[in-house]
Amino acid sequence: MRSVPAHVDKALRRKAQQGRKSLNEVLRDALIREAEGMDLPERVYTDLDALVGSWVDVPGFDDAIQAQDRVDEALWR
Repeated sequence: MRSVPAHVDKALRRKAQQGRKSLNEVLRDALIREAEGMDLPERVYTDLDALVGSWVDVPGFDDAIQAQDRVDEALWR
């Protein structure tokens, strides 16, 4: 790395090797940790983790789903 003291370069490379990460990942993680104290936009998650365990049994739901699977013969004539 350019303009980085040798002892810092060595420490970062050792950390990357120990964590089985690339040097780029270690540097990126360090930059993110450093910037966390700044006014950065809040990270927006787009996964469905918030829905885990939120299922609620609704009476009649299964009947409604089964009704959707029935073929209306009159519509197919």
